[in-house]
Amino acid sequence: MDPDDFGHSDSSKGGGEGYLTGQLLIAMPSMRDPRFTRTVIYMCVHNDQGAMGLVINRLVGSIKFADLLEELDLKSEPVAADRFPTIHFGGPVETGRGFVLHSDDYLGGDTMPLEDGLAMTATIDVLRDIALGSGPDKAILALGYAGWGPGQLDGELQENSWLSVESDPDLLFGRDLDDKWEKALAKLGISASLLSTDAGHA
Repeated sequence: MDPDDFGHSDSSKGGGEGYLTGQLLIAMPSMRDPRFTRTVIYMCVHNDQGAMGLVINRLVGSIKFADLLEELDLKSEPVAADRFPTIHFGGPVETGRGFVLHSDDYLGGDTMPLEDGLAMTATIDVLRDIALGSGPDKAILALGYAGWGPGQLDGELQENSWLSVESDPDLLFGRDLDDKWEKALAKLGISASLLSTDAGHA
C-alpha cells in the first residue's frame, strides 16, 4: 500500500472488523524476515486495500536528527536535537522518505489524523516546525515504512508471524527501544522467555 492512498481509504476506528488500524504488531520469534526480527510496528492503516505501519523500536544506523536537519539545510533551535535525538527505521519500503508519527496537537496541511490522538505527517514542514520548537509534543521520525498488499498481512497473521495489542503512548514514544518488544508482549501477558521459535507451528 502506498502511503499516498491514505486519504482514500477507510481508516475509521479499527479500519473495519478484523483490521488492526491503531494497533501494535509484535513480531513472533518465528518471523523469518530479518528486517522484522523482534520488531514492534504501529499500524497506521489496515483495510481491504492493504496495510501500512511504522517500526517503532529500531533505529537507522547512527544518523541523528541534527544531521538530517543540516542535510536539509533547516535551521534548528538547540532544544530540538535533544527532544528528537534519533531517527527510526520505519520499514523497508521507500527508505529515503521520512514519516513523522506524532501527537495530534500538531496538524499541518498534509497531516493525516490517525487513531487515539495520533497523526502522521510526511512533509518537510513538520521537520521545520520541530526544528524551530513549534512541532508536536510527542513524535517519532522514521525513514521508510512497512507495507503489505491486499490480504498479505492477513495471511501473515494466520501463519502466526505476528501478534497484535492495543497501543499506548508510553510504549509508542518511549526512548528505551531495547525493551519495547518485551513490553509489548507483556501487555498481552506473555513473557518473551517463554516463546520459542517454533511457536505456532506445533
